Amino acid sequence: MATTSSGAGGAAGRAPAADQVRNVVLVGHSGSGKTSLVEALLASTGTVQRQGSIEEGTTVSDFDEVEIRQQRSVNLTLAPLLHNGIKVNLLDTPGYADFTGDLRAGLRAADSALFAVSAAEGIDGLTRMLWEECAAVGMPRAVVITKIDHQRADFDACLDACREAFGDAVAPLYLPVGAPVDGLIGLLSQKLYRYSGGTRTEDTASAADQDRMEELRGELIEGIITESEDESLMDRYLSGEEIDPKVLIEDLEKAVARGSFYPVLVVSAPQRIGMLELLEVMTEAFPSPAEHPLPAVTTPDGKPVSGLSSDPKGPLLAEVVKTTSDPYVGRISLVRVFSGTLRPDASVHVSGHGRSARGHDDHDNDERIGALTSPLGKQQRPVTQCAAGDICAVAKLSTAETGDTLSDKEHPLLMESWSIPEPLLPVAIVAKSKADEDKLSQALSRLVAEDPTLRLENNPETHQLVLWTMGEAHTDLLLDRLTHRQGVAVETTDLRVPLRETIGGKGQGLGRNVKQSGGHGEYGICHIEVEPLEDSAGFEFVDKIVGGVVPRQFIPSVEKGVRWQMEQGVTAGYPMTGVRVTLYDGKAHSVDSSDMAFQKAGRLALKDAVDKAQPLLLEPVDEVHVLVPDDYVGAVMSDLSSRRGRVLGTEPVGVGRTLVKAEIPQLEITRYAIDLRSLSQGTGSFTRQYVRHEPLPSHLAAKVAAEAKG
Repeated sequence: MATTSSGAGGAAGRAPAADQVRNVVLVGHSGSGKTSLVEALLASTGTVQRQGSIEEGTTVSDFDEVEIRQQRSVNLTLAPLLHNGIKVNLLDTPGYADFTGDLRAGLRAADSALFAVSAAEGIDGLTRMLWEECAAVGMPRAVVITKIDHQRADFDACLDACREAFGDAVAPLYLPVGAPVDGLIGLLSQKLYRYSGGTRTEDTASAADQDRMEELRGELIEGIITESEDESLMDRYLSGEEIDPKVLIEDLEKAVARGSFYPVLVVSAPQRIGMLELLEVMTEAFPSPAEHPLPAVTTPDGKPVSGLSSDPKGPLLAEVVKTTSDPYVGRISLVRVFSGTLRPDASVHVSGHGRSARGHDDHDNDERIGALTSPLGKQQRPVTQCAAGDICAVAKLSTAETGDTLSDKEHPLLMESWSIPEPLLPVAIVAKSKADEDKLSQALSRLVAEDPTLRLENNPETHQLVLWTMGEAHTDLLLDRLTHRQGVAVETTDLRVPLRETIGGKGQGLGRNVKQSGGHGEYGICHIEVEPLEDSAGFEFVDKIVGGVVPRQFIPSVEKGVRWQMEQGVTAGYPMTGVRVTLYDGKAHSVDSSDMAFQKAGRLALKDAVDKAQPLLLEPVDEVHVLVPDDYVGAVMSDLSSRRGRVLGTEPVGVGRTLVKAEIPQLEITRYAIDLRSLSQGTGSFTRQYVRHEPLPSHLAAKVAAEAKG
């Protein structure tokens, strides 16, 4: 790549044109060095004067109090910087699978992806899956090998791992030299660059470094020529002609921009080695927003809209990719503008659709936005406008949630939702005090608005408030935010699975409610018979009273009492289902019988009859689809069987992955999101769907019943 110098200062001035912007998402597993890389890039471009560290709480990327306390990245953050007149919006993403929602938001807001891979630790399963996701949509990518100065760093092994994971179109542009590493050799320029204090100078490579460079240089040139649109280049190269490096660089940049070639760069963030080389690739090879296709767009009622582009004069089309709520500052929305221009104090239409299953109601509102800023850590630097292709922060969008579309009031639009993983770890919570309970609803609504991967459930059967999260780290983050940001103290409690009660045979019961004191008493006697319905579901009440032994006006009272007791349960406090109740006899009193007297008699009769009719507990069963690499299929199937699961079959999905289908009781998979991640080293995923209730094994049913009585 050409040698260039960085521009100083921030990137918050006048709005740049779309072809002068690069939106780059930085992805990689926890510990891959993303945060340090962002800090080094900001310092190298003069955006910040001092390179911070998370331990000191001085980083631009990890400035959230939770991140400082836990010393790990949990948020999508924007780090805008300027290099040779090109604005780079660097979107730093969390490196944990629990925070995939923020990671997917970063992918949505970006036009290219930079994969950080540690030279000391290699590649994890999450990074592999993200590469496949980017490949599926043709997103341009590059790889940056970090921590090259680490004592366990192995460049060759890391490069081999990248090629094995990402394919043959991965090739290094630079070769690290020195022990410890203090420079890079450009494989195309054949120049050695030494770094000292972040300053780059040219030097002469040793004979050993020259020999090592030649092999990799040949592979790089062949890879570039293979992707070149000039079909004559390969013949010229094979005939021994020396191809002009400028031609190779031009073809390289085109191949990277269209997502068919993936350069590998090398950096040391503490020494700022490789920062200029990385900036050159991001600004010269990565595509601008104008070169990246827009997501599908419709009107709010579903009619397709075409013809939109990254035109600052076009119709307004923007999307909220991140929402943060603060009890003092209010709601701040990180917004990517795809078309048109966003201006402070403008009125916009806010559309949010298709997320009702997660507790987000569909909505269409008109709002007046507040100030526009370019965020950099805790700083919010005012901007006068945000044009197509750029990213900014918007204040005072009181109803907008992550994933919502912003458009003109007169011509409302809706962008196709990005892929959001289903939260599959249920956590039941309760407020610690009455004061906390009063504030909990509003606090949770704020969390739901900012986090599309959170699902809130008020379970009508167990009467528990359940947070469906992505994993333990996600749960810890949510509870931390409730406590420290929203000022609401909660605690977790044991999750109750919605069991049900039924019967396995017939039984007769007597309900005798006779209470006579000095005054008006109660009198109601009924005889019922219970029997199971064929499908173990529903309820049926049969009236076989003859001769008026139970007056007609009290027969509905008996049914009402039976229904009430079925809702409360008989054996273990769970709703009863799949029962036919037949009222066949009873007695009444001319004075003391009443509606309430026969309701109580109906309850007593049901309890008595169920005790004689083989009471059973039913447990919910889910159909589970587990997608894992082929290497883990055996372990997954064995684990499912140990959970009382029934494996229904397997089928190949793509290359090297298998879908395992099984039916498993819900009691056995409350923590499966955690267990599968451990079992598959973070590479597995699953979905679940309720199919039916089945009898709970007798030894487990006895345990549940004993606990209920206790």
